[in-house]
Amino acid sequence: MEEFLRQYGPIGIFLGAAFEGQTAVIVGGLLARQHILQLWLVLFSAMAGSAILDHLLFIAGRQFRTHRWVVRATQQQAFARALRFIERFPISYILTFRFIFGLRVASPIAIGVSQVPTWRFALLNIAGAIIWATAFTMLGFIFGEAVHNLLGHGHHAGRWTLIAAGGIIVVVLIVWAVRYLLRRRHGPPVETPADAP
Repeated sequence: MEEFLRQYGPIGIFLGAAFEGQTAVIVGGLLARQHILQLWLVLFSAMAGSAILDHLLFIAGRQFRTHRWVVRATQQQAFARALRFIERFPISYILTFRFIFGLRVASPIAIGVSQVPTWRFALLNIAGAIIWATAFTMLGFIFGEAVHNLLGHGHHAGRWTLIAAGGIIVVVLIVWAVRYLLRRRHGPPVETPADAP
């Protein structure tokens, strides 16, 4: 199992950071604490996965705004919220949109549709990806350290850390599946005044 994680863990973190979000990055931090993966490799994989996908979404918003997939994305309430943030706080929003629940996918598309220059987004996107990857990698690393301090530093502590990583993945998959099924049953969520910025 550990050999499998060493070989394919960075790929999983890269894809997870791109398409799922922070869960894969937190698990990567746990694996780094276990010395299964090197910390710098986890950080780089997470940063690259996030930065590359968000830049592709930015390009989609800028170059293919009439494509039906982009048009559908612009009709979502999250897109309108992202545009309002971009107009008010363009630099800080690009640096931090990854941390805002519900706006992860809509944000780079909205930035692409906005007047933000491509070069500025490219630089801020990389900086934001580094901040985001570092925060969640270290969260996983610290969680792994807490497990070791609680259970000791023997073989059993390592096993429990891996079990904790697996538990995080299972819980996130269940939550994602429930949200997906509810969305299909009831349609897109309606924004309430409390959700408005």
